[in-house]
Amino acid sequence: MSGGVPLAPALAAMLVLAGGTFLLRLAGPALRAKVALPKRAEKLLEVSAVVLLAALAATAALTEGAGFAGVARPAGVLVGGVLAWRRAPFLVVVLAAAGVAALLRLAGVP
Repeated sequence: MSGGVPLAPALAAMLVLAGGTFLLRLAGPALRAKVALPKRAEKLLEVSAVVLLAALAATAALTEGAGFAGVARPAGVLVGGVLAWRRAPFLVVVLAAAGVAALLRLAGVP
């Protein structure tokens, strides 16, 4: 590889990370039967997954690069979110969200 990371160390690092990931995933079911968490901790873990996903969606919807993405993208995400919450078909959700963002951008809204 010219000008980059040598192949052997990069491959070794990937294999170590893949092995570690596999072992962590294997440890979950193996330890589940042996380690009992309090009900409150289990509930907090469930809620934390939802909060993390919401934060990721908000970051993706509101930012582009290091700045604000403009109004069109969050408006499209909002329309898609409302339609998904109302249990609209997936294709309708995607097309409506994209259509709102496209129409706003066509109208000159950033």
